[in-house]
Amino acid sequence: GKFINVIPLVVIAIIAVSLVESLFVLPAHLSLGGNKGMATRAMHGENHPHGLFERVRITMSRALDFIIQGPYKRVLGVALKYRYVTCGVSVVILLLVFGLMRGGIIKFTFMPEVESDIIRCSIELPVGAPIEETRRVEQYVVEKGLEAVREFNAQRHEGESGVLRGVYAVAGGTIPGGGSAGRTMMFGTNIANIRMALESYEVRGFSTMELLERWRELTGEVPGVEAITYKANLVHMGANIDIQLAHRDPNILVRAKDRLKEALSAYPGVYNIEDTYAEGKQEFKIRLKPVGRMLGLTDDGLGRELRAAFYGAEAVRLQRGRNEIKVMVRFPDSRRKSVYDLENMRIKTPSGGQVPLLLVADVTPGRGYSVIHRFDRKRVINVTANVDNKKANANDIMAELKQTVLKELRKDYPGLTYSMEGEERERRESMDDMLSGFMLALFGIYALLAIVFKSYVQPIIIMTAIPFGVIGAILGHMIMGYNLCILSMFGIVALSGVVVNDSLLLVHRANNNRRKGREVFSAVVEAGMRRFRPILLTSLTTFFGLSPMILETSVQAQFLIPMAISLGFGILFATIIILLMVPAFYLVIEDVKFLGPRIVRISHEKSTTDKH
Repeated sequence: GKFINVIPLVVIAIIAVSLVESLFVLPAHLSLGGNKGMATRAMHGENHPHGLFERVRITMSRALDFIIQGPYKRVLGVALKYRYVTCGVSVVILLLVFGLMRGGIIKFTFMPEVESDIIRCSIELPVGAPIEETRRVEQYVVEKGLEAVREFNAQRHEGESGVLRGVYAVAGGTIPGGGSAGRTMMFGTNIANIRMALESYEVRGFSTMELLERWRELTGEVPGVEAITYKANLVHMGANIDIQLAHRDPNILVRAKDRLKEALSAYPGVYNIEDTYAEGKQEFKIRLKPVGRMLGLTDDGLGRELRAAFYGAEAVRLQRGRNEIKVMVRFPDSRRKSVYDLENMRIKTPSGGQVPLLLVADVTPGRGYSVIHRFDRKRVINVTANVDNKKANANDIMAELKQTVLKELRKDYPGLTYSMEGEERERRESMDDMLSGFMLALFGIYALLAIVFKSYVQPIIIMTAIPFGVIGAILGHMIMGYNLCILSMFGIVALSGVVVNDSLLLVHRANNNRRKGREVFSAVVEAGMRRFRPILLTSLTTFFGLSPMILETSVQAQFLIPMAISLGFGILFATIIILLMVPAFYLVIEDVKFLGPRIVRISHEKSTTDKH
């Protein structure tokens, strides 16, 4: 909502101003223009030569009159004569288009892939890696990135500027980004961040993803590195795929996440496959043997003795001026440098004797945990991945994973649960909120129309244009080669308030004709012919007004293009439906209103006859 709320605020303000203009300013302008035209015709006659704009207007007006009186009148007459077929065909088209979306032919992605002019690279080494090793890997990755830049510069024509604006790299921490999250930074000797800033698309002439892919190819697999991820999206709403696995046993979690990552790697277009499981530093796990307990040793006492030997125990504190100095007692350096020193350490028993450590305890090498993630008292691991929308679709992959790998994991590991997080969770929350708002908006539209028309049925006739506007929005994305996204849904919600305007004009005119005593069929035909011009012009001006945004190539416009496609193509397709299907549906409703009382009366007469 915060991301998009500026658009409805501006639109509401513009509509409010246009309402004042149309009610008070426009009538004055029209009256002036009409007097001038009448005066000119009175002085010079109807055959007076007109200017260029007037001739264009007259030509277009005659062309529209020809279409209205000829093709449209004939097609409308056939549509109204076979009105049930017309409504049936419209419903079939509606179901077919929604079937294309449900069948996966028209894809849905939460947010459109908008490329940034900055490539972000994150490097992660095992926990505890020295900063020198992290810096060495960082310099290697930077050099490969610069090598990729040199390749792209070599393909440019002589005299053209380079594609690179600069490189910024940090070893031992992360680079703060923009926005509210930009203040959050992480530090560690095992992490490094790189930012490669490129010239704008208009200058460099190629996609950021092309350079990113080449950088990834040149870098390849780096030994000893946990993960290297590359991102170039302008807006990041979470990973395209983010599956959270939960179980009480951490060993089962590790096995399950490995199988899931292996399954994800088999899908083309899936990259940056990562997980939140992080092994800590190498450590020794020491467990007391039964023989040690027989000698009177305890886990607590053994731990304190090992800590005193290698870290130190406080013997005394000395006061030097204002400072207090702790005096620690521990083994000398020569006895604290190797595993051999630990294994040969002797432990004091409560009786005063000494025994070798390995005699009373098991020493097992292993790794600890640098971080433990929990949810609902269970340990969780998130497996994340990004998806190239040109090669695959995240929704299709997750749907397939639910039916295959995730289903098998739950069967093989009882107690294992999973949930969809990241971008999928954002999508669920946003779509649920928007659906409830959409229902409220539709109720508001219906209520306003019901009050004005004093009818519960006619608002439904007017609002039948809304689902067919959605059809136009979906087909528009298909024609323009875009996937549906959350911004497309915002456009569809806005479209619902726009398409009813044209349908309202037609139904209002038909009602006026009926009140003047005209027969219902001729009243609807005359309403369609009379309102053809304003309906068509309103739709065309809206579509062509949005077309510059639809055809825009700049990065700033990429967010709004799906919304513009929904509005532009939605109202264009809805115009055809309004001019043909709405009149047919109007007559169907009239048939029902006419036949209903007759059926009730005939049924009543039949029941009376049966009684006699």
